[in-house]
Amino acid sequence: MALLSALFGSQDKPQAQTSAEREAVSAFLQGCSIEVMPRTAAKVEDFKAILAPGTRVYIAHIEGTPIKEMVETAKRLAADGFHVMPHFPARIIADAAMLEDWIDRYQGEAGVDQALLLAGGVDKPHGSLASSMDLLETGLFGAKGFKRLHVAGHPEGNKDIDPDGSDTNVMDALRWKQSFSDTSDAQMALATQFCFEAKPVIAWADRLKAEGIDIPVHIGVAGPAKLQTMIKFAIACGVGPSLRVLQKRAADATKLLLPFKPDEFVTDLAVHKAANPDFAISHVHFFPLGGIGKTAEWITENRDD
Repeated sequence: MALLSALFGSQDKPQAQTSAEREAVSAFLQGCSIEVMPRTAAKVEDFKAILAPGTRVYIAHIEGTPIKEMVETAKRLAADGFHVMPHFPARIIADAAMLEDWIDRYQGEAGVDQALLLAGGVDKPHGSLASSMDLLETGLFGAKGFKRLHVAGHPEGNKDIDPDGSDTNVMDALRWKQSFSDTSDAQMALATQFCFEAKPVIAWADRLKAEGIDIPVHIGVAGPAKLQTMIKFAIACGVGPSLRVLQKRAADATKLLLPFKPDEFVTDLAVHKAANPDFAISHVHFFPLGGIGKTAEWITENRDD
């Protein structure tokens, strides 16, 4: 453990939440969303017992998952009264015909009218589509009457898009998406990867505003999970500078086996939002890394419905 301390430094003790902070957090969590996969959704007996009515539920589409399983999950969630937002990963969609087939299945069987469009976590595209911009340029989502379209945001950059460590390509893509949003009838938002430190997220959101990008941001938050699990997912997903929050936590031997919770991160953002109502971050999107039930429980404990 001395080695961990040398590498990561000490961990500050958390402070008790004030009533004003709790009120800010509760307000910030209103309308929050959560992400599931078909295989994890199948383990949940009753979503209505753990999620608030009308919660937006993203369905992550991992390469190799049959579209039939995706649609069945969407159908189940929609029947339970949730707003279903499936992923459309461009790089695993061969062409516009395949995209249209997926859209028709989701609409016809589950009444889906919203989607998260992203490049997808594979290196080589399966066909002619490689980015969310390619998906948007097909015109299919507009033609099919989709009411809400979310695209990716990257508060800590993305080395797959900008290998040189800059954010040049990421920002160019955001400007393109802003232009699309300005002419689209669909409501748009930027859904981000999960982060752990508020200060760089606030700086990024403020920069977007300064550069004329006013698409609302739905900030990614990792739900409660063991520290080892959190670090594993953070590294795999390319989480950047805010990973140091986990690294500091790893220095405390008494906390290694305890769940890491997003209390400090969410509180800092919520307090900033309360003081700055025009702050670009409008909603919270949860990644239930430690299980859907644990994340749903944390939301319930921290949101006064």
